[in-house]
Amino acid sequence: MSGTILPSYGPRTFGVPAKTSGAKPTGIQSTSFGDMAARASKADAYKKYLEKRFGPVTVQSVGKDRASLEAAGKRMRGNDIVIAPNIFEEMVSDPQKAACYEQKISYFFTDVIPKGTAWAASVGLTFEPCGVVIHEDGTVTYICGGGDSPERVAEVNRINREKAEKQAEQQRLYLEQTAAALERATFNIRDLRFVRKG
Repeated sequence: MSGTILPSYGPRTFGVPAKTSGAKPTGIQSTSFGDMAARASKADAYKKYLEKRFGPVTVQSVGKDRASLEAAGKRMRGNDIVIAPNIFEEMVSDPQKAACYEQKISYFFTDVIPKGTAWAASVGLTFEPCGVVIHEDGTVTYICGGGDSPERVAEVNRINREKAEKQAEQQRLYLEQTAAALERATFNIRDLRFVRKG
């Protein structure tokens, strides 16, 4: 992994925090439109750098619950990266944080995918990487999936088709036997003779 950071991306120059009436500031406040534009430009440049290095980057919060992760995984194509806005801002402004998270992203591509692919192949499965999610609290989730190999899918389909054919044949035989039994049991009412007792 290269620890190189784009020249246009570097330490952030902080403005003077805006004063509020007794409330604690929630973060560094920009003192001018130029500062905000420079930050936006730096963020765009850094996002392009990440996309060139790894793949598509989305700045969005994703929950750590199963439903949120599954929804995110369904939108991913294998090399997607989703970064919470607060973490992305930290990465833009702090080269050490950026290097730390870039290493975690790189780990997915250089370690998780090759090892996952090899393991899945060893047990007859396919490995389907989705991407990396960096959550608001800084934790990282690697989203991966898996499934049966095409050969295994074909084998299961063949077995199921044979079972269905056998069941259909048994059903046909049952219906034929039922029809034959009904035919033997049917009689014509005219053949009955009534005898009067008495």
